[in-house]
Amino acid sequence: MRGWIFASILAAVVAPVLAVAQDPRQIIEESQKRGRAASQTYEGLLQVTDPGGKTTEKRWVSQRLGSFGASKTILRFTTPAEVKGVAILILNHADRSADQWMWTPAIGRERRIALQDRSTRFFGTDFTFEDLEERDVDQFDYKMMGEDNIDGAKCWRIESTPRKTKSSQYSSLQLWVRQDNYVTARISCFSKDQELRRLNYSQIENVQGVWTARLAVMSDLKRKSRTALKLEKLQYNLPMAEDSFTVSALERGQ
Repeated sequence: MRGWIFASILAAVVAPVLAVAQDPRQIIEESQKRGRAASQTYEGLLQVTDPGGKTTEKRWVSQRLGSFGASKTILRFTTPAEVKGVAILILNHADRSADQWMWTPAIGRERRIALQDRSTRFFGTDFTFEDLEERDVDQFDYKMMGEDNIDGAKCWRIESTPRKTKSSQYSSLQLWVRQDNYVTARISCFSKDQELRRLNYSQIENVQGVWTARLAVMSDLKRKSRTALKLEKLQYNLPMAEDSFTVSALERGQ
């Protein structure tokens, strides 16, 4: 979702880099490589608009340790009152689907999210549990579909198909990766030929050397609802403890 600052002096150096980048897998690898950080934290404002046009707000705090392949993430809702304290722990893996546990204060215990439940909506948002996972490059096969412009930026359009080791509600994804900074501008999620969800990224800024989309809008095309996620107080590479990303820490609220 993040990319890099493209800069070069010699055309002789630029030419082979662009030639290699035409391979769709290498484009995705470069996008993930340029977005690496030891950690990330932000406060998220979620504005959920239902099919009737009514908008409600939720807030969460996100902490992530590590980068693509083996990162660990905890999301904790802070408002409104009915979801305050709800938290989810996501342990991403390079070779299989992520492990997820959710803590709900109302029942006072954690529960593991089963694979068959990953397609359900996450606490009234338009993100499903699966959408909260990171998509490691090795879990998909890639095909170049062409080029498009998204918000005035030239993008590669790439189809990614889950491998057998990746359990997914989606039969394929289409990704639009910007050619100027390798940030993902859009992801369309398909079940066979039907587009189920569309995730658009905008307000792209360089934050501590990492090109980052500060706004992500997930649209549920069948339900006709959407959730806008704004990243506030975003920071990279802060020190974080490994033991803060465990089921025990999830329960303790740490």
